Amino acid sequence: MRPWLQVMASPLGPITLAADKAGTLVYLGFGERDPRHRLLETLDPEAADLAVDPLALEPARRQLEAYFRRELREFDLPVAPRGTAFQLRVWAELRRIPYGATISYGELACRLGDAKLSRAVGAANGANPISIIFPCHRVIGADGSLTGYGGGLEVKQALLALERGSDTKAQAFTARPLPLPD
Repeated sequence: MRPWLQVMASPLGPITLAADKAGTLVYLGFGERDPRHRLLETLDPEAADLAVDPLALEPARRQLEAYFRRELREFDLPVAPRGTAFQLRVWAELRRIPYGATISYGELACRLGDAKLSRAVGAANGANPISIIFPCHRVIGADGSLTGYGGGLEVKQALLALERGSDTKAQAFTARPLPLPD
């Protein structure tokens, strides 16, 4: 891993964070198993002005810690996701889904103005570089089933359970940095 990344512990396993030098979050994924981790390869630390200072990610770490303790329902962090204009629209709309609620991919497409875009919405969801903050875990299948999630369906299920108050793993959680591999 590159020095501008940090890994923090969470009740759901390691979370990988990346920020620019201004402390703007550009990536949040679930450890090495997250297929979105490939997005990190597209972030050049020099060209993207990414942070080496671990303090740049401290606000994100604090807010995630509070989220896992159920003390925070909405994040107030500067973010700079990198994506197409359509992806950015989808990700912005994700932030409008209330804490603990779910909507279908079709409903999300309707919110964007075209019910026929549900597959494109699903693809944009799958490319979301800032999980949890852009709560793609709140998007489910039309029949109410849990469908794809970069961190794994068990993580999606756990995040929804946490938000609905039925997950006890998050109680008394304190985030702590994990050592980065060399």
